[in-house]
Amino acid sequence: MVALRLTRKGTKDQPYYKIVAVDSRKRRDGRYIEQIGSYDPMREGVNYSVDLEKVDTWLSQGAQPSETVNSLIKKARKIANADSEE
Repeated sequence: MVALRLTRKGTKDQPYYKIVAVDSRKRRDGRYIEQIGSYDPMREGVNYSVDLEKVDTWLSQGAQPSETVNSLIKKARKIANADSEE
C-alpha cells in the first residue's frame, strides 16, 4: 500500500521534511516514489508547500496519508480555496 508521509532531512538541530508518496513497508527515510511537497517546522507563518494535484492523484489511487500530512493537506486546501474565492 502507498502512504503519504514525511521523510526527514536537514541537520541535527535544523530539521525539515519532504512530503512523499512511499511504499508503506519502506523505512522513514528510505527510497520514495514521488515528492509531493515540503514542510519546514523551523519557519514562521506558512511553512509548508503541497502540490494538491499530485495529492489528489495519489488519494484517488488509494494512498493513505499520515496524520501530520493529512493536516497539512487540509491547511493547503483551505488556503487554495480562499485564494480561488478572491
